[in-house]
Parts: sequence; structure tokens; C-alpha cells
Amino acid sequence: MKIAIVTACPSGIASSLIAAGLLEKAVAELNWQADIECHSSVAPTTALTKQQIAAAECVVIAANSNVDDSRFIGKKVYRSAVDAVFTDAKAYLAQAIDNATELTISNEISSNESAVTSTDADTSSKTIVAITACPTGVAHTFMAAEALEQEGQRLGHSIKVETRGSVGAKNQLSSAEIAAADVVIIAADIDIDLARFDGKKVYKTSTGLALKKTKQTMGNAFNDAQVYRHGKAAASGDASSEKTGAYKHLMTGVSHMLPLVVAGGLAIALSFVFGIEAFKEEGTLAAALMTIGGGSAFALMIPVLAGFIAFSIADRPGLAPGLIGGMLASSTGAGFLGGIVAGFLAGYTAKLIAEKVQLPQSMEALKPILIIPLLASLITGLVMIYVVGGPVSAAMNALTEFLNNMGSANAVLLGIILGSMMCFDLGGPVNKTAYTFGVGLLASQTYAPMAAVMAAGMVPALGMGLATFLAKRKFNGSEQEAGKASFVLGLCFISEGAIPFAARDPMRVIPSCIAGGALTGALSMLFGAELMAPHGGLFVLLIPNAITPVFMYLVAIAAGTLVTGVSYAVLKQSEEKPVTA
Repeated sequence: MKIAIVTACPSGIASSLIAAGLLEKAVAELNWQADIECHSSVAPTTALTKQQIAAAECVVIAANSNVDDSRFIGKKVYRSAVDAVFTDAKAYLAQAIDNATELTISNEISSNESAVTSTDADTSSKTIVAITACPTGVAHTFMAAEALEQEGQRLGHSIKVETRGSVGAKNQLSSAEIAAADVVIIAADIDIDLARFDGKKVYKTSTGLALKKTKQTMGNAFNDAQVYRHGKAAASGDASSEKTGAYKHLMTGVSHMLPLVVAGGLAIALSFVFGIEAFKEEGTLAAALMTIGGGSAFALMIPVLAGFIAFSIADRPGLAPGLIGGMLASSTGAGFLGGIVAGFLAGYTAKLIAEKVQLPQSMEALKPILIIPLLASLITGLVMIYVVGGPVSAAMNALTEFLNNMGSANAVLLGIILGSMMCFDLGGPVNKTAYTFGVGLLASQTYAPMAAVMAAGMVPALGMGLATFLAKRKFNGSEQEAGKASFVLGLCFISEGAIPFAARDPMRVIPSCIAGGALTGALSMLFGAELMAPHGGLFVLLIPNAITPVFMYLVAIAAGTLVTGVSYAVLKQSEEKPVTA
């Protein structure tokens, strides 16, 4: 039999590619022939030709996003959601052949609608718009977006998700789409400007909950969303929301600081290509690279961290006092700890002035551009110079001194702690706390903790990929494909590749990941590994001197991956469904 297959998912990152791979394998096992059109955002889409469509006895469309099926009129067509493929691809194809119906002009529209309408949906169709954003803008942002889109379409709702990734906003929401929306979902771990949603029903959550508890998130959005009024304080609040707010403010600062850390660290590493001391010779390329990295990019790290923490708290009026406070933290030697203090101090000072200082209506326009920045900058600056700067600087110097001179036992213990934290919640608050600690120390020329943090952060995803290879019989087809994707994500230092496994089997996956991460962190610190850049995974190896020593660093990662992979391969329960010949 010869068939044509089309796969598509909203983000074009995971589900579409995995479904295409599973169906291609199933077609080969059935001794069929198939032409596959896989819609992907990470690879060019090869559309089915007219000849391929004409030769196909049946067209199978596995998609959670709109696919033009007018070209298939007159052919037998079967449509479903893309995740229907994952359980058993061979059985799925058999069902597709049995249930395919001829597509005519009259039923083209209804067939498109049926692909995204849940059979058990008993609620009227709603229009949803959403925004997803995480501190690094790499994994959680897009995985949460895909989860929300799939769940919304499964329930028969119209949904569009704007992603705020590391390369900027994608799939941006228009004013008309926002106006037509019944509810707005903000799944973000950093601060998002909500001015354009003034007057709309808005529900806020984290990317982690949107990814792991998507159905619950969707239900809560309709039940708990509140009308948002821009520029007005929330009517009520509690301790937990304030705690979440503080975390978001910190992550907003970290996310804006990261590009400076990456660019600066790699520029410094490149300067070492000419010799460790080569930058001391004025007028040389090595000196120029060191000026770019250490003298400029790293000099901006702490001011930008503090500035955007304050921006997250008080909007634009908080930016200037935050930047000034961060610069003072840097100049007084208070380091990233001082920058964090300065950011929160400037932000809440600016917010307090905005809420409490009342001016005549004719002078109200001066508040955001003159009154708030001036008063908040003076208060923040004076507090940093006379109160906070000295003690925090002393604490930072003591921490740096301890890290630079600690013995092997203390280094190993710190590596175990950082490694365990990186693997505890796979991109959650504990993971981000350890990551922020490592990144912050780069400004103090302390590179070992960052090396341990990145190495341990790679272990969960690499370990899950290894486990699916070592114990293939214990994993179904979709899990094996997810394992391959997880391994690639692990190489890129994206811990979230292990989340699908942790969501299904947390009691076995998390301990296995922590064991491997702790070992990797300990070995990295024991070997004295140092990392100049805070991201990139093994691809940072392409930059000379970005990681030292390279071989022992790879040994540390391999050891932790082996522990995690073998542990989960042993602990994982076999699939109960017997394998038939």
C-alpha cells in the first residue's frame, strides 16, 4: 500500500518530528510505501508533490495545527491529533486506513474542524491567547506553548500562543486577536508587560505548571482569571503570590543579564587563545578581546541584573535607579549579591514612591521621568554606599576567597550540592537558584562552580536518552523517540529534555537524575574544571579555552550520565503490554 502522511504541531519542535519518525518506522515494518510531509520550525518542510498525492491510496494527517487539505479533495483522508500516533503507530495506521473517508468540497471545512475538536468536549468553543516566557528562553518557553496549544485544540478552543524566547517574541499577538480573546493566559517565569491586556480577563501561571499540568491550567484559566487593570495595584494578595513575584523579578534580571555573560565569557576565552597572559600586551587582538569581554560585557553584568530586577518590580521608572544601584554594587565590590540587593531596593523604592507620592494633576506627568527616578536613585545610591555596600562586599569577598582556596573535600561537597540542585526540579526554582549562583560568580572571576552547574545540568536529559538505549524493551516507541530528542537536548545543556520522563515516573526519574548530577558536580569540582561561558553545553568546546581541562570535564559528564542512565534503566518498570511478533 502507498500512502501520504502529513504531520504538524503548533511549535514544530517536538511532536511533529517524533510523529513523523514513528510513522516512517511503522510504514517500513508494514512493508508499505509512504511520502511524508513533516511541518517543522527547525528544518525545511518538503511538501507533498501533486504526483505523490495522486499516487497515494490514502492521506493520513496527524496535526494539531491547521493544514491545507484542499489539495487532497477526492482522496481518502484520515485526520487526527498528532499525539494519537504516540501510543502505537502501527495500530494507528491500521485505524487510519479503516476509517479514512473521501474528502469532498462540502466536507473539507468540517474535516478540518474535527481534527482539533475533542470528542468529549462539552463546553462551547472559546478564544484564548497566551504568552509563554522563561528566564533562558530556550526550552520551557516553547514546550509550554506547545502543551497549551495542544490542550486548547483538544478541547475545541481557538488558541494562539506568543513565545518570548531567547531570540525575541515569535507568533506575536495582534490587537485584534487580543480584543477577540475570552481569556488571556500568561505562563511566564519572568516579568511580562501586560499593558496591552488592560480590561481583559488574565490568568497568570508558571511555564512549569503550564507544561506539566496543562489540563488543570486550562481549567483554572476559565475559572480563576481576573480582569486586569494596568497601572493599578491588585485588589488582594497573599504571601505565596509575593514569594512568586520575588522569584519572577530575580529571573527577569537574570534573563537580561545572560547574553552579556555569554558574550563576555566567550570573548575572554578567545583572548586566551593567544596565551593566558597575552591580553596584558597593549594594542594586541588579545587585549582588545579582553577589553570587550572583561572590561565591557562583564562590567555591565551587575548593573543590568539590578536594573531589570527593578524594572520588573516598578516598570520603567525603576530602571534608572536599578542600573545606578547595580553600578554602585559593582564599584564597591559587592558583586552579584549586592546587585540583587540593589535591584530589589531600587524597584520597591520606585514602586513605593509611585504609589504614595501624590502630585497636582498638572505635575503628574513628571513623576515617571523625573520625580521617581531621581528620588529612587538617591535613596538606592545612598543606602548602597553607606549601609549595604560594605557588609555585602565583605561577604562577597569572603565567599570568593573561600571558593578560590577551598580544599578538595569542600570542593566536592559544593559540587554535590550544586549538582543535586540542578537535577532536583529540571528547570524549576531550585535549578535556577543553583544556575544563578554559578553565573553570578563569573563576575568575580570564579569559574569552577559554573562548570559544575552546567555539567550537572546536562546529566538528566543525557541520562534519560541513555536509559532508553540500554533498556529498550522497557520503553514504548514514543518514549524511545523522546529519549533520542532528550539526548540531543542534553548535549545543548537543556535539562528540560528529561521532563516528559519525570512527569510520567517522577519517583524513579528524579532520584536517578540527582544521583548522576551530584556525581558529575563533585567530579567537576574535584578536577578543578573551569567554564568561561554559562550556556551552550558541549558546543562550547568549539571555543578554545572556554572549558578547562576538557578531557576531565567530559569524564565528569560521562560518569554522571552513566549513573543516571543505568539507574533508571534498572528501576524502570517494563511495559505491561506484551510484545507480539
